[in-house]
Formats: sequence, C-alpha cells, structure tokens
Amino acid sequence: MAKSLAWACIGFYGFLALGLLFFLFQPDLDTFTDYGYFVPAKGPHPVYEHNYDVSQLGNSEADLLVAKGYELFMRTSENLGPLSGNDQMNYSGNVLSCNNCHLDGGTKAFAAPLIGIIQRFPQYRGRENKIGTIEERINGCMERSMNGQVLDPEGEEMNAFIAYLEWLGRYAPEDGKIEGLGFLSLEIPNRAVDLEHGRQVFVDVCVACHNANGQGRLLADGSGYLYPPLWGPNSYNNGAGMTRVITAATFIKGNMPFGTTYDLPQLTDEEAFDVAGYINQQSRPVKPNLELDFPELTKKPVSSPYPPYADPFSLKQHQLGPFQEIMQYYLTEYNLKKTR
Repeated sequence: MAKSLAWACIGFYGFLALGLLFFLFQPDLDTFTDYGYFVPAKGPHPVYEHNYDVSQLGNSEADLLVAKGYELFMRTSENLGPLSGNDQMNYSGNVLSCNNCHLDGGTKAFAAPLIGIIQRFPQYRGRENKIGTIEERINGCMERSMNGQVLDPEGEEMNAFIAYLEWLGRYAPEDGKIEGLGFLSLEIPNRAVDLEHGRQVFVDVCVACHNANGQGRLLADGSGYLYPPLWGPNSYNNGAGMTRVITAATFIKGNMPFGTTYDLPQLTDEEAFDVAGYINQQSRPVKPNLELDFPELTKKPVSSPYPPYADPFSLKQHQLGPFQEIMQYYLTEYNLKKTR
C-alpha cells in the first residue's frame, strides 16, 4: 500500500513538473495565425505589439475587402500573376509576393513594414522626382519588384490593397512614423563587393532555403513558393530597389537567414554586403526605359545598378562599390550627403 502511494505521488508530482515545464517553455501560440505567418511579438515601437491577425476579421464588406487585400499581399503571383491560371489577371510577371520583401504581412520591424504607410502618403519619390500617391507606389512595385504591369488605380484589386494597408495603420500615429521603418542600418565596407566571399556566404547560409541555383523552393503542393527565387526570370527585375547592393544588404542583415530579427542579426555587415552583391550580379529580367528614372540625376542612389549618372564613376563601381568615393563626390560637388 505504501509503495503504491509512493508511486502515485511520484506520478502526480512528475505530471506537475512536466506541466510547469510546458507552461514555462511552450511556444507563443498567439504569434501564429491560420494564414501561416509570424506576427512579431516585439518591435522598437509599441505599435508592433498590436494584433494584426487577419483571421480574426468578421464578414462585413469592409472586413472582407481587408482580407482580400491580405490574400493578394501574401500570395500575389497566385492571384495576380503567372500562378493564377488566369491570363486576364497576369499583372505580376514573376512568382514573388509582396510578403517576400515586406515580411510577416508587412508588420515586421526593419523589413520595410507597412504599418502607418497610408499616413505617410502622398510622398516625394526621387525616382519620379514628384509627390506620388500610395496607388502609384504600389504600381511601382508591380512594375519592378513584381516585374509586371500596373493595376487599375480605381480597380477592385487596388482597393483591396489600400484597405489592407489602412487596416495595418489603424494603431499608427497620425504622421505614420514609427521606429523600425525601412531596413536595418549597416556600416558599408570601404571596399568593393567580394564576389567570391558573397558566393560562399550564399552556399553556407542561403542555399538551404533558396536552393543552390537561387530559384527558391516550391510549396509541397506546387501552388506557390515557400521561399522565393533570388534571380532569373521569376525574380525582381533590374529596376527594383532590391537590385541596389546597399539596399539588399540592409534587408539581408536584419532579416536573413529566415528567423533573423533586427535585434539579433546573424550575418556581419561584410557578409550581408558581399552576398547582396553576389545575388545582384546574377541574371534577372530587364525593365525597359530605365534611363527615364530619376529625372534629377543627383537624387539617384549611389548603388543604382544602371546608368545614367551625374558623376564620372563606372557602372561596375556603382554596382559593386567601393561607394564611399562616390558619396564623397556628391558631397563635394553637390553638397549632398548620400547614405545609399
């Protein structure tokens, strides 16, 4: 009897111990949604702590439009591109989704978060040298990052995108400015990109998700991409902002490999710089009429990989650096302090 009681006590307290361990170390289930993306549990601004779980929306007309915008955002090519199976909806020309750059549904700090972006538009854009609307900005992504064509600014798809962005900004300050915008800062190495080192970083770090040929990995059912292509015909074209080495390096530092956060980067500045250069030296679609970008050439970022330029430096140096010499030229000649 005593022995049985002892075993019962051991079992009971063992169960309590296991329960306590689970309580202490269980995953934060609230950080995952039915749509399969991670909702950041923290950020450098309180706005990141709010709930951005689209699955909790209702069935009102407004909520359904937000949900559609989210669906287009997360699975752009499956709805608006070559994976849609509908030639009339081929606005996107590759298999990328908006979520590939604006991570976690546009809610991740230092991954070009879109929280508050509606409040920040209209906005001046140096590429067009004018004040642009949010619709124009979205269509800029459609033409460049998505290598496609513009949406009807007043069409249902554009309205859905806008509804989703408005919903993301419902907790943002009036001016839409929060910490964690854009990408993480990076100390640009004072040298050219080391392409061999970049290739090695790609092999060591990036191949696991993006494949050895850089063409990404399909979902198990083939309906879309789990990890996107980084070059080739199904990636962003050479007019996209991500083709700038400095821009790509800052994105990579704060977000890659998968699971990286702004406060725990896994790559050094030099590793991010070199692998960004290696990726962007691979072949990709060519956007026509790039010579029309930046009507005011002095506003062109120094790592823009295509001419013309308002300086005497070579195309190769604009693509691979070193960039400090170019930056110093703009400071001396035009009194412009450039950081990218």
